[in-house]
Amino acid sequence: QVQLIESGGGLVQPGDSLRLHCAISGPTTTGYAMAWFRQGPGKERELVTAISWSGLHTYYAGSVQGRFTLSRDSAKTSVSLQMDSLSLEDTAVYYCAARPQYYSDDPRSYNLWGQGTQVTVSS
Repeated sequence: QVQLIESGGGLVQPGDSLRLHCAISGPTTTGYAMAWFRQGPGKERELVTAISWSGLHTYYAGSVQGRFTLSRDSAKTSVSLQMDSLSLEDTAVYYCAARPQYYSDDPRSYNLWGQGTQVTVSS
């Protein structure tokens, strides 16, 4: 059974950095696009960043552009999200997600989800 295993997250102060990691565990028969969503208190789940299976296409939400960096290993089985200059508005549960080939901003289209990891930015 294919699963997504997340790690990272925690409590930081404004301006600090955090790194999240997500790895595909189990046998895969298709290539996956991978994404990070987040859901803040009382908010809908939103796409933060994503990368297509080919690696030719990446996406960053405007609110994180220039602060967050998505990277992927050469085997295309894990991604890391480097989050710099964190602000209070980045507080949310962050979810790793995967779907075949190409990413989407619709969370309902993803068939694999990590367990979620809490990121709290507080002074």
